[in-house]
Amino acid sequence: MESSATIEVAKHTLLSFGIILAVGAFCGFLAQRIKVPDIVIFLLAGIVLGPELSGVIDVKAESVLNQIILIFGSCYILFDGGASLRFKVLKQVWITIVVIATIGVLITAGITAAAAFYVFKVPFIVALLLGVTIASTDPATLVPIFKQVRIRDRVSQTVMSESAFNDAMGAIITFAVLAVAMGTSEFSVQKSLMDLAKQSVLGVLAGGVLGYLAAMLIAHEKYAFLSEYAPVVTLMAVIGAYLGADGLQASGFMAVFVFGIVLGNKESFGFKVEQGEDEKLEEYILTTSFIMRMFIFILLGTQVNFSLMNQYIAGGAAVVSVFMLVARPVTVFLCAIPDRRAKWSVNEMLFMCWTRETGVIPAALAGLLVGMKAPGAEMIASVTFIAIMMTILIQATTTKLLARKLGLLVE
Repeated sequence: MESSATIEVAKHTLLSFGIILAVGAFCGFLAQRIKVPDIVIFLLAGIVLGPELSGVIDVKAESVLNQIILIFGSCYILFDGGASLRFKVLKQVWITIVVIATIGVLITAGITAAAAFYVFKVPFIVALLLGVTIASTDPATLVPIFKQVRIRDRVSQTVMSESAFNDAMGAIITFAVLAVAMGTSEFSVQKSLMDLAKQSVLGVLAGGVLGYLAAMLIAHEKYAFLSEYAPVVTLMAVIGAYLGADGLQASGFMAVFVFGIVLGNKESFGFKVEQGEDEKLEEYILTTSFIMRMFIFILLGTQVNFSLMNQYIAGGAAVVSVFMLVARPVTVFLCAIPDRRAKWSVNEMLFMCWTRETGVIPAALAGLLVGMKAPGAEMIASVTFIAIMMTILIQATTTKLLARKLGLLVE
């Protein structure tokens, strides 16, 4: 009887996967025809398929299956984004990336918290917990957008790098504020900075070492005995980079992103693969990334809780508007203007102000707060999903138009 029940669950899961693949393929085609980022259509399709509307797909946010898809999918998308970056460009803009991914998160969180404190009349520590939860941008959202909308390299690579590196900062500050909100400890600037430095350094080291090893195994003149199995090597290394960094209590997402950067710049280390093999690997990565974002955003759409969101819709929309139109622009200009090396133009900074989509990582943090019964957790979860809906549906759909208006689009 027990095995029969297990088989039925397996069949139901397989059916859900089949539906996601079929709907996702159609959504990808539709996104190409109407020329919008496919994650927008995936999210809308997920809402239609979810339990709030049709009930065709019901995968719980806290389920093991959902967590595996979110973790591996985000990792692979991050790897894909890292592999598209080039050292030459990063050398020009690294100061902006570091400042906006650290101090910028605090600025965004502070302004958003002030708005939430005024709108919801909650204790400031609860408002601050909301601010830090949604302060970091989401690489799983931004990387696919810049894969589809070709923007000037230094702008797209800065935004993608920021989204990868500010994950650690966002998570550290969120749990530091949570400890204060729940009365388990006092906030320590020194402890938080030390934790951030540790996570960052170990994450970069783990990703760098595995990236070099992977490049050597698939592209070294003498030791490339796995060159024919390059796709399998990338899968193994993505999982290894994430779990290895996580085991060292470092940022797994940062490790995966750095792994992608090193592998994508393997020529800089003297490694080179044959053109045909390189094209096969790139095609495999593009296809896998497409499938991963299909699953991530359709499932994310199915988990939107409208009954909970409706309680906070007006206030949430007001706070997210401040978040998008005030907090992000202030953050970008304060963090980018001092970088004399990059010499950012006003148009470049305006574009970066508009590209800060919220997605999987803030949703995961909000889910953890609900599970831990943190103060104001339901309000935070609701506003987080409002932020996801507004930033993806408004900002992602207008990215290409804004880039063209500002003269940053690469045709």
